[in-house]
Amino acid sequence: MLTRYNAWANHRLFNLLASLPPGEPSAKRVTGFGSMVNTLNHAYVVDIIWKAHLESRPHGFTSRITEVEPLLPELREAQTAVDRWYIDYALMLTEQAHDEAIPFKFVDGGAGIMTRGEMLLHVVNHKTYHRGYVADLLYQIGSRPPVMDLPVFLRDGERRA
Repeated sequence: MLTRYNAWANHRLFNLLASLPPGEPSAKRVTGFGSMVNTLNHAYVVDIIWKAHLESRPHGFTSRITEVEPLLPELREAQTAVDRWYIDYALMLTEQAHDEAIPFKFVDGGAGIMTRGEMLLHVVNHKTYHRGYVADLLYQIGSRPPVMDLPVFLRDGERRA
């Protein structure tokens, strides 16, 4: 359910960003990643890193952000694809696999170990955190972010999924 919620919230946010005046989502702002798009790009890169961990393979990243900020339509397409992967992955995960501890390497090279379930929870939680950053940036430009709360998903989105 949480991976479906994550995809639903991402879809709502990307829809709103696509409706903003051209250039607004990539406009430079006082925020950790410099723009709305780059904030979501960071969250996307982290999704790809954890996907690699779940697949028990190296991720190949040396940073949690790309050097070049992607265009919003390209990022949206890539995010939709990885969201679909996470939904499918969660659906096929057995209880035993969910609780399996997987060793991995952090981007800085440090060793880590988490269960697959913990990794999935982290991915959803991390994305929620950064959607909150983007929501704040939207308020700063006089735009109202979409409602992305879990209870609203359960009421509206999940019932239609």
